[in-house]
Amino acid sequence: MKLTQYTDYSLRVLMYLAQQKKQSQIEEIANFYGISKNHLTKIVHQLVKLGYLKSVRGRNGGITLNLSPEDINIGTLVRQTEEHFELVECFNMETNTCPIALNCGLKGALHHALNEYLKTLDQYTLSDIVPKNNLKDTLYTP
Repeated sequence: MKLTQYTDYSLRVLMYLAQQKKQSQIEEIANFYGISKNHLTKIVHQLVKLGYLKSVRGRNGGITLNLSPEDINIGTLVRQTEEHFELVECFNMETNTCPIALNCGLKGALHHALNEYLKTLDQYTLSDIVPKNNLKDTLYTP
């Protein structure tokens, strides 16, 4: 299972804000991670709509966490930010063209694996995954 870039960036925004513990601007976060400000703006907008962030408009505006890091469940966030969990074609019966889909055991095994994956993520909160040191000290530089 690979998370989409959308979910990855959603997690990065939340981790950044949890670690900084202050109001921040989208541009600041985009620059820190080296990602598109326009793309991040869409993600932040969705995170505000989902209730994870507070947004203040204007000159002194910015974004902050709307919930404590202990109250943000990673499994729930992943479910809300991923478009679909179709690991293989047969997960979507409307577009499935696999000739063995009705008798194949792979779908059941993958479905079980996906459920276990999400169940594992359900055991973590944002506070569990935020770096304990300053984010700038944890940057990977090849």
